[in-house]
Amino acid sequence: MSSFWVSAQNEQLALDYFDKGEFQKALPLFEEISTKQPTNYFFFQKIIECNQQLQQYEKAEILIAKRKEKYFQPFLFVELGYNYQLQKKIEIAEKNYDLAILEVKKEPNYAYQVANSFEKKVLLTWALKTYETAQKENPNLNFDYQSAMLQGQLGNLEVMLNKLLDYSFNNPEGTPMVQNQLTRFLTDDADGTFSATVRKNLLLRTQKSQEVYWNQFLSWFFVQQKEYGKAFVQEKAVYKRNPESFYNIVTLGRMAMEEKQFEDAKLILEFVLENTQDLDLQMRAHHFLISMEIASATLKDYPTIDIKLQELLKKYGINPYSTDLQILSAHFKTFYLKQSKLGIELLQNTLKLPLNLREQAKVKMELADIMVYDEKFNQAILYYAQVEDNLKNDVLAHEASLKLAKTNFYKKDFDWTLQQVKVLKQSPSLLIANDAVEMFLLIQDNSAEDSLRTALQSYATADLKLYQNKKEEALQFFLAILQKHKGESIEEGTLFKVGKIYEEKGDFNKALTYFQNILENHKDGIYKDEALYFSAEIYRKQLLDNEKAKALYEKIVLEHPDSLYYTESRKQYRTLRGDSTI
Repeated sequence: MSSFWVSAQNEQLALDYFDKGEFQKALPLFEEISTKQPTNYFFFQKIIECNQQLQQYEKAEILIAKRKEKYFQPFLFVELGYNYQLQKKIEIAEKNYDLAILEVKKEPNYAYQVANSFEKKVLLTWALKTYETAQKENPNLNFDYQSAMLQGQLGNLEVMLNKLLDYSFNNPEGTPMVQNQLTRFLTDDADGTFSATVRKNLLLRTQKSQEVYWNQFLSWFFVQQKEYGKAFVQEKAVYKRNPESFYNIVTLGRMAMEEKQFEDAKLILEFVLENTQDLDLQMRAHHFLISMEIASATLKDYPTIDIKLQELLKKYGINPYSTDLQILSAHFKTFYLKQSKLGIELLQNTLKLPLNLREQAKVKMELADIMVYDEKFNQAILYYAQVEDNLKNDVLAHEASLKLAKTNFYKKDFDWTLQQVKVLKQSPSLLIANDAVEMFLLIQDNSAEDSLRTALQSYATADLKLYQNKKEEALQFFLAILQKHKGESIEEGTLFKVGKIYEEKGDFNKALTYFQNILENHKDGIYKDEALYFSAEIYRKQLLDNEKAKALYEKIVLEHPDSLYYTESRKQYRTLRGDSTI
């Protein structure tokens, strides 16, 4: 046991020396280890690399030659060739590389080891030649994926794309792996040329082939681009030939709604209602459609929406399957009709139904939200804590944790809120982590310059009014903060809140004024990317000034790569620049 321990220590020490570039110290340790493990190629490789780093090329050559005599391993030709290449003896190096490929020609299965050896030395063209040779000699071997990735590294992106698409079509189980690789390239696609290439190639394949596979792949691509209407066209084509794909259309509708692409979402969900007898799907579609209606409703629309919700609950009944509709109805009664008592009553009856843990948690979360609306903070905290406990590590539990922190903020228990958001800054959800960081900085910055936290208390009051959907009251509170605390840390967050309220009221020029104030007077603040993004959205969607919108999106792309709004800004910037015409 003790000799094993010493051996493991020596291995770690040798690797540490190697990583630090102390090859003189690492070499004797690797040699000692290799003597005890002569068949272990990893340590042999380290001995060769140490000798090469110390420019002891002759010694490395002798060691490779000896190993070649003892073990017939074709990739040793690559090792020998590379040793010559380091000495600038290119002609001899290439002769050895050719010998390695000759062995692959004789036995194509050697391709894996030989190509891997070339790749490790960044001899990508030689690695490619290895795979091509093997596949030519034995067509049953498929190296499309490996060849594609090498073409990508060599900058031949269209060749890479077509090889990846061929590979995924011939090996459908490899489709997720191919899509993951394409996502990486699409994410790094600063000028939009690669996404245009993907679009063009997939469209050509759907036109040339009747295979439903290409419609599914094109739908996936459009979802990556957040073009849900175009994805819907492809999913309809899939559905005609494969009715079992119907759930994909429902998912598409939900995604379009979450991205606030309401026109596309409405179109998709109406199609769902027309084409299904499944009560669960019907309820889901109705839930999404009414949620969208609520999001854009004005006071005069409220009675109609209330009647619709009552009719749906009457149609589908009060049972575990209509839980989401019951929650939506309680939310609407509380936050829009100001009838929190009816909302609580409805949800307390829902909790009496035989619900699973997750459904119970959703109901309790809404009940807690209503308790916050009623300013019954301690009751709300109890419900949020129950959701946290019952669904540990679930996304709902993380949401409950953030809402619990916000409740303590509304309660003006800032120290406790600070402790909670410190933990939530590490949340796996980007949205939750982002909100936690904003709250953390808001409390920390405003506690440092005002020990009584006067501004922070006013801000918490105003923010609660906003939460309660009492926008006019909230606006007056926020405007009062801007008057009393001009130039203080609280100003930036307050400007943003006021800008958003005016935007929702439809007073777009006023909203732009407040966002502009952030950009001019809080250049190092945390709301700069938000101010840029929402200004760009107003210019594009409301004022129809594409040039001003394009300039603002460009600033986000160039200056805020970590922003939550980066992906959408890049997409809109490319569209306005004319990149997405294909």
